[in-house]
Amino acid sequence: GGLVLTKHIVSKEMALARLKSDFVSNVSHELRTPLALIRLYAETLELGRVTTQDKKQEYYRIIREESERLSALINNILDFSRIEAGHKEYEFRETDIADLVRNTLDSYRYQIEQQGFAFEESIDSDVPAVRVDREAIALSLVNLVNNALKYSADEKFLGVKLYRANSSVKIEVVDHGIGITRREQSKIFEKFYRTGDPLVHNTKGSGLGLSLVRHITQAHGGEIAVESTTGKGSKFTLSLPLPVKPAQT
Repeated sequence: GGLVLTKHIVSKEMALARLKSDFVSNVSHELRTPLALIRLYAETLELGRVTTQDKKQEYYRIIREESERLSALINNILDFSRIEAGHKEYEFRETDIADLVRNTLDSYRYQIEQQGFAFEESIDSDVPAVRVDREAIALSLVNLVNNALKYSADEKFLGVKLYRANSSVKIEVVDHGIGITRREQSKIFEKFYRTGDPLVHNTKGSGLGLSLVRHITQAHGGEIAVESTTGKGSKFTLSLPLPVKPAQT
């Protein structure tokens, strides 16, 4: 029994070590890509090789978007580090959630369109304000959108919906991508975990995004759920509770 237990512990530690090694490799790649693009377009502008104003604006936009992509990745890593150390703190404020979702999506609209995605945005007009950490919820939405963009192969569709459902506000992110097997749906929110699909392994990623989404959602008293069919796509639903109004006396 002792030998079996020891073997199990050693195997688990070795698997975690491999996951951490893959994490470092994937994050290094993800950092290099936007940095290389920022440097390329900045040097091109600096050398005066771009003569038209329209082209300059295009290069400025690419530099800004790659900077935002870099910031999102760094924020993921920093938040994960704080969570692991037990130092993560949230700043809850009364927030117009519709405005927050709309602004977050606007910053990604160009990237969505450039990658050839059909994009549907549905934001109900009667969604009440909620007490949330704005940056944390924006980061959660960005992670869900990034997953949809990364893991869609032939049918490129992204849908984001915000609505009220009884005592909660829900954010849905839908894609028509590769999907997730039923067996793996319970694992995808674990840190470093990446599914066995070939597209996932050929696409660099940190394996932290969904883990952070779950932690952030739970810190807000909410929950994150997934519905998925292999080869047909996935729907992630982030639910945030609305404050309970005191009963009238």
